[in-house]
Amino acid sequence: MSSVNQTREALRQAVNASEIVVAPGVVDALTARLVQQAGFPAVYATGAGIVNSQFAMPDLGLATMTEIREQVRRIVSAVDLPVIADIDTGFGNPVNVYRTIREFDHAGVAAVQLEDQVSPKKCGHFAGKQTVPAAEMVAKIQIAREAAGESGLLIIARTDAIATEGFEPALERARRYRDAGADILFVEAPESIDQLERVPREVDAPVLVNMTEGGKTPLLTARELQQMGYNLVIFPNALMRIAAYAVREALDQMKQNGGTGELLGSMLTWGERQSLVDIERFEALERTFVTGIEPESQGGQVEAGND
Repeated sequence: MSSVNQTREALRQAVNASEIVVAPGVVDALTARLVQQAGFPAVYATGAGIVNSQFAMPDLGLATMTEIREQVRRIVSAVDLPVIADIDTGFGNPVNVYRTIREFDHAGVAAVQLEDQVSPKKCGHFAGKQTVPAAEMVAKIQIAREAAGESGLLIIARTDAIATEGFEPALERARRYRDAGADILFVEAPESIDQLERVPREVDAPVLVNMTEGGKTPLLTARELQQMGYNLVIFPNALMRIAAYAVREALDQMKQNGGTGELLGSMLTWGERQSLVDIERFEALERTFVTGIEPESQGGQVEAGND
């Protein structure tokens, strides 16, 4: 795996380059590996998706810092790509943020996304959100910078103030967060094309945009968002929702047909699955360091069987 310093510098350079960075959202290590194989430059570890997938609960601030951190740590370990971690509100007040930053720094993420909702938070596209005073979020960003030190960890500051105060105050918050030390700004849930266009034009800093299908923000392509001036786009839960839809369809087929034969064309082959989890490397280690293992075993070459 790439070193933490390399992935952080790679993300910093990519965000400041002319081409927008597309970071698909992932909920686990296997999906992150697929994102890497597909050739994307970064991974977004979605807090909402992790809560949905690991606990079958809504994005209402119900998971703890350590629960999210452990899943993010697994994601980081699975790929060579920069991982952007959603850390919600930092899981408490500014002192809690200090510990959260230290924990995610040690987990090896390239960037963290910190938001200005009250704790416990809500999904950025839910009704009923509340935001903390801007001064409290400024303090969180400043202590996050203190905790990150010279590590190169990027701080993404998100504001949800469009929903609580309006668009103009949200822009003003973003500018205050920039001045407090945020590397990237994230104005959540713009409600029109006009608002989307204004954010990168008026905050004078690298900007992230969230494309959530069914949410409040119009869905645009990465190319369109790049033309508006965005530096980074996340598609936080598309892959999880597509996977859940596919599982539901497969279960319907299994229930109707009593088997999986008709589903073979909709799943990874045995070999593709084993390759995805890097079995050849582990078999090589086994042959080298474990006595009694025959060199020709090559379990990863099996084409069929039960598991």
